[in-house]
Amino acid sequence: MSTRSGPPKHLNKYAWKPAAGCKKNETEPGGKFRPLAEVSGVCGRCKDQIEWKRKYGKYKVLKEPTKCNNCGKRAVRQAYHNLCSACAKQRGVCAKCCHVVNNIVGRDVEEVEAERKQLEEAIKNSRERDRRALLRAGNEHSFRPNF
Repeated sequence: MSTRSGPPKHLNKYAWKPAAGCKKNETEPGGKFRPLAEVSGVCGRCKDQIEWKRKYGKYKVLKEPTKCNNCGKRAVRQAYHNLCSACAKQRGVCAKCCHVVNNIVGRDVEEVEAERKQLEEAIKNSRERDRRALLRAGNEHSFRPNF
């Protein structure tokens, strides 16, 4: 154990970046054309853990759905989750650590799809000027309507 105390002797000139020397394929998950999905259905602590893994290059994308620890169906579609979204929502627990939590981070897939359908319906029933304004606003948030 050292007896030195105080600030570090040398400070880093720049932050460490994972795979800084490797060229990244933009079509792989996590690239420019296929960004990683937002973390949802977990508590704040688990969200921070998953974000840390993404930041420092330790995050492994889920290749195929895994089994839910509650119902046994192959319905877990996000990496590092242990419960499917339906079981986690029904039990009111975090999908990763399975602890009872008051506030769950993120939105459900059903909520996102319902919002997308509602917005598409609004776009179909609006005037041309309003439609173009909605599409411009949606393009800023990478929204692409399916009609």
